[in-house]
Amino acid sequence: MSAQLRFADSGEAADLAAFLGRLVHYDRAAAVRLQGGGGALGVFGRPPSFEVLAIRTVRLAVPLTTPLDVTVSAGELLESVDEASAGATVPGPVTGPPWTGVLPPRGGWQQLPGLPGPEAITQALAASVAEFRARDEALPAQHRTRSERDRIGREIWSRTLGDTELPLRVAHAAQSLGFLRPVRATVPATASGAAPDPVALLASGSWLRLRTPYGSVATRRPGATGGLGAFRVSPV
Repeated sequence: MSAQLRFADSGEAADLAAFLGRLVHYDRAAAVRLQGGGGALGVFGRPPSFEVLAIRTVRLAVPLTTPLDVTVSAGELLESVDEASAGATVPGPVTGPPWTGVLPPRGGWQQLPGLPGPEAITQALAASVAEFRARDEALPAQHRTRSERDRIGREIWSRTLGDTELPLRVAHAAQSLGFLRPVRATVPATASGAAPDPVALLASGSWLRLRTPYGSVATRRPGATGGLGAFRVSPV
């Protein structure tokens, strides 16, 4: 029998549906890996082109009595989400792409300095998009090819953000997935009772992670190698 999920509220269901919808928009055959236990479920996806791993943590109203770890179709999971009842049915497993076996490490995350504030990040992304469009429009007709556009895109999105080593494409992915937006009042506080930082840059081993109240985007550091473990899921 398929596992049934009961989310903490309709907002959690809506946010999960929006995340899955964006993944399917980029790739109709997208798969997601689900990892959960207790009162939280982690949903991992990889939107094409961005070269990142996106993570959405969903709070559950009914804790999972048995740990869940399965790769499923993002489209099928999206179809099962019922916002009115704040529930969903876990689809049958699928053969996942290679990235599903390489998730961020279980622990050891440390916050790094140098990341600009949310408004400055948004401005940097807008300037980068404008630069890409201007350079694309300036290309002679004979040079307006997919390879040339890709080259310009790689050059722009490989630049680092603020005083960090985080590529701009990670923040671009976060924005495109709906993770960079104003924090609503219902976003839960941290264990200390304080509101979570709007945006933070974390590092663990060979991984960097841009964390927001709505989800995280992780990437491997350039040239990084090494073993990886499973990403531990807990409420934001």
